[in-house]
Amino acid sequence: MSMPFYVSPEQLMKDRADFARKGIGRGRSLVVVQYADGIVFVSENLSQALHKVSEIYDRIAFAAVGRYNEFENLRIAGVRLADMRGYAYDRRDVTGRGLANAYAQTLGTIFSSGGEKPYEVELFVAEVGDTVADDQIYRLTYDGQVADEHDYAVMGGSAEAATTYLKEHYTSGADLDSSIRLAVLALGQGENSADPRTIPATNLEVAVLDRTRSQQRKFKRLAAGQLSRILGNGTGGDGTDGDGTDGTGGGSPSTDPSGPDNPADPTDTAGGSVPPLENPVTGEPDRPDEPPIAPPVS
Repeated sequence: MSMPFYVSPEQLMKDRADFARKGIGRGRSLVVVQYADGIVFVSENLSQALHKVSEIYDRIAFAAVGRYNEFENLRIAGVRLADMRGYAYDRRDVTGRGLANAYAQTLGTIFSSGGEKPYEVELFVAEVGDTVADDQIYRLTYDGQVADEHDYAVMGGSAEAATTYLKEHYTSGADLDSSIRLAVLALGQGENSADPRTIPATNLEVAVLDRTRSQQRKFKRLAAGQLSRILGNGTGGDGTDGDGTDGTGGGSPSTDPSGPDNPADPTDTAGGSVPPLENPVTGEPDRPDEPPIAPPVS
């Protein structure tokens, strides 16, 4: 009978950590930036169907890099946990800190377990508050460690170069457009900072937690037409999509500088229809009440 090879616990944990870091490093970077009215997430994502940034609950968003199937399982588990807690107690009891702690326990258990490989993912859990001081951004690593981030943070891909750029150029209290442009420039930084990449708006996934929205749910996606106007690198020279439209589907440019904000679709998705979360009490979609209809004039 052959004896199994002995591997020290330190070497085993180091090998598992190196495995997870290599998988995360092969992905594309994701940047989160605090601005005057909330938190913005910017990621380079060539897919229009697979999102790296999603909504968890009213004021909470989830962002991840790494293996899609692994962080998608974590996202779904987070949505279910938030819905159950909001239904059993109160919507105010669903917090970003509570979700971050739950994710940390899950990732830590998976990493230390010898029966399965560690998850090749890193996560952001962000919650927007009533003021800038109340905003919370938590970063979770593959081994379950939690870090409280402030102002900006980067994970995945060329995170070191992007972080260096943000450290040199970040300004507290900037508006949304300036913060998006700063995040996109940071994503374009590579090992050679003298020749940064230009990322077109069609290759970006951008979402915000906007505290100024009238809806209870503060999460919103930005469409490609809005990003083209903000970045000025769309296919049209005037920030349009080349056919005179602003990318919102209409035949004329939008007159709303903040882009579409349809109360009937609180998520404002860039592509496809994403149904809102249901109200756990009534079972109906969680959206503002429709205005009353006036009776017919006799």
